[in-house]
Amino acid sequence: MSSRSYSLLGLWPVINRWKFLVLTAVGLALVISVIVALMLPNIYKSTAVFYPTNPNTTDPDRIVTEGGKLELGGRTEDLDRVITIGESQTVAELMIKRFKLHQHYKAGKPGDDLADQAALDEFNGNLTVVHNDRDAIELTFKDRDKVLAAKIANTLTQVIDSINQQLTFENRRNIIELYRERRDFLQKEYTATHDSLVQGRRRYGIYGMDRESRYLAKEIIETEADLRRAEGEGDSRRAAGLRRALKGLTQAEGGNLLNLENYVAGTDLMTTLYARFNDVQGRLIGARSAYESAKLAISGKISSIYVVQKAFPATKKAAPVRWLIVVSSVLITLVLSVIFITLLELYRGNLSVGRAGRAQA
Repeated sequence: MSSRSYSLLGLWPVINRWKFLVLTAVGLALVISVIVALMLPNIYKSTAVFYPTNPNTTDPDRIVTEGGKLELGGRTEDLDRVITIGESQTVAELMIKRFKLHQHYKAGKPGDDLADQAALDEFNGNLTVVHNDRDAIELTFKDRDKVLAAKIANTLTQVIDSINQQLTFENRRNIIELYRERRDFLQKEYTATHDSLVQGRRRYGIYGMDRESRYLAKEIIETEADLRRAEGEGDSRRAAGLRRALKGLTQAEGGNLLNLENYVAGTDLMTTLYARFNDVQGRLIGARSAYESAKLAISGKISSIYVVQKAFPATKKAAPVRWLIVVSSVLITLVLSVIFITLLELYRGNLSVGRAGRAQA
């Protein structure tokens, strides 16, 4: 059996037979779509464009000391973080409360679950935060009030910047605490080392003066030489005095503050204490400087985004496109009408064939 061929031209007789019904449906669609399109409010949108900066380069300490430069967006994690903040429920609820959008959207009283959800859905439906092909963030907000749309878009940008700063600088607060603990620890070590150094000086008589050991050796040699000379000359009284002087220079019990016995015993210890003291002192100065710089850096507020374009009130509406609503409604109605009458004709034809077959039988 050969299959039946269909053609669009074959629909014309069908449409012609049902032309009044089709025209009525299309006319109703035209009238209703025009009324609906005219009743729809004008929607305006405002767009703010900004680049997220690399948080590692917004450290005031690095900018001052290392000559760092602000690096604009480009890192995926920075872009994703900013978009996530902008689309978060926390930000949405903050904006709804700040601009009293429950009343503006006629969603109901704040505090009611249904009203809150309705306002939140309306807000999220009007907000768009996207990453464009130039690695910038485009924040767009739509509303019936073009001035309000621009205000919300700009305020959203500021809120995103504020929250982004809190996120990126949270760890730096912990780092400041570590800097403070390190400074306090080195301060204690410095004090303990200094006390040990003072005690060592008092005990061993080593004060770190220039050529201290050379002078001690010179005095010992000269005193011993004088002692030998006095003994050779038979001057017992002078020899006794020189023996006491030599004992004072060589033995700790001799009474001299600076003596050879203490000097030899304390040289290694004092050398180690001097090295330790100098090391702790240098580290303490560095720790104090790092703590002060970090504290100054965290107290400074540098924007985490670079705004290229602020949002301004729109000069023309973004929606609705009324002619498109009317044309699409008429075309859809026409197509549905043709499909309906075609199916109806096919049904009636099959029904007639069935009746004819039963009559012949």
